Amino acid sequence: MARLRISGLKKSYGGVPAVRGVDLDIAEGEFTVLVGPSGCGKSTLLRTIAGLEEPDDGAIEIDGDLMNDVRPRDRNVAMVFQNYALYPYMNVFENIAFGLRARRVAEDEIRRQVARAADMLDITPYLDRLPRELSGGQRQRVAIGRAIVRDARLFLFDEPLSNLDAQLRDEMRSEIKRLHQDIQKTMVYVTHDQIEAMTLADRIVLMKDGVIEQQGAPLDLFERPATRFVAGFLGSPAMNFVPGKLEEAAGALVVSFSDGTRLTLPSDRRPADAGATGRNILFGVRPEHFERARDGNGRAGQVRLAVTVDLVQPTGSRTYATFLLGGVETVAELNAHDVEAPGERHDLWVDMNRIVLIDPETDRVIPPAETPDPVRKAMS
Repeated sequence: MARLRISGLKKSYGGVPAVRGVDLDIAEGEFTVLVGPSGCGKSTLLRTIAGLEEPDDGAIEIDGDLMNDVRPRDRNVAMVFQNYALYPYMNVFENIAFGLRARRVAEDEIRRQVARAADMLDITPYLDRLPRELSGGQRQRVAIGRAIVRDARLFLFDEPLSNLDAQLRDEMRSEIKRLHQDIQKTMVYVTHDQIEAMTLADRIVLMKDGVIEQQGAPLDLFERPATRFVAGFLGSPAMNFVPGKLEEAAGALVVSFSDGTRLTLPSDRRPADAGATGRNILFGVRPEHFERARDGNGRAGQVRLAVTVDLVQPTGSRTYATFLLGGVETVAELNAHDVEAPGERHDLWVDMNRIVLIDPETDRVIPPAETPDPVRKAMS
C-alpha cells in the first residue's frame, strides 16, 4: 500500500491551464475516485501521478518520496487504461505475464501469479486465447490482471469502463470493488460517470475547471453539497433547481415561487445567516424527495404540493413525472403506478428536510442553522 500526497500541482498545455494548484492527500489502502465533466483536469492529474505528464509546478510524493523526476517505470505504479492496451499477438497468459518476464521473474513464480490473478478475475478459461477472441469485459479483466501481478504500491485507473455497454459496466464495477476489498491496495480511479464514483469510492474528489470543487465520502457530497455544481452533478436524475425567494409568513420561513406556490421550511432548515430572509435563492430538490400524497398527513418536514403532470416516463419500478414549479420543468421520481398519464393533477409531498438553498450570485449552498435528523442519519 502507498500514501499519495499532491501539493500545489499545476499543469498547462499551450498556456491553457488543465490543473490549477491541486492539493490532495490519499491514505494507504484508500479507493479515491476523481470525477467531473470532460476537460475538468482529472485525467491530466492521473497521468501526472503516473509520470506520463510532467507538472509545471507542485510536488507528487508516494510514501514520502518525491516523484517529480522519477521515471514512470521506477515509480512502482500500475495503470489500467481505457483502451485496454493489450498486445494483440500474445495470448491472455502472456499479456498478463509480460511485465513479470521483463523483470526476469522465475517461471514458476510467473505461473503462480498469473494463475492467482486469472482466478481472482474469473478469466482462467481464457488464458490461451488472443485478445481479439475476447469480449470487451474480458479484455478489461486481462488489463486489470496485468496490473495486479505487478504488485504495485499504487493502482491508477483511467476511465477503464467507458468503452463497455451498460450491463458490462455494472459487472466490471462490482469486480473492481471486490478486487479492492481483496488486495487492499491504494487506488485512484478517474471517471466522468457519477454512478461509478458513488458506488466505488471511499472518497470522491469532484473536479471542475482544473480545481477540486469538493471532496469527501460519497454520501457526504450527496447529502451536503457545498455548491450548485456539486449538488447538480451527483444524483440521477439530477437535482431540480427552481428560482425562488425567502419570505417570512406567520412566524415561519417560506420559499415563494413566481407562480404563487409557497413551501414552508422546517425550523432546522432555516439558513444560519439571519439576513437571508428576503433574498432571492435557488431552491434545490432531488427527484427522489417527492412522494405521492394521498389521504392523511405527511411525515415531519413534508409539505404538500399540487401539480399538473406534463410528461410521464416509466422506467419499470419507478416513474419520472415532469411538472412546472415556478415556471421551471421539475422532475419527481415516484412509484411505478403513482402517475399514469400526462395531464393528471396530483398532490405530492416535498421532503423539505432534504432540500438545499443556493445563493444565485455565488452558486454556493446557504448552510442551514442545523442539520436535520434524516440527513444526520444518512451520514452516520
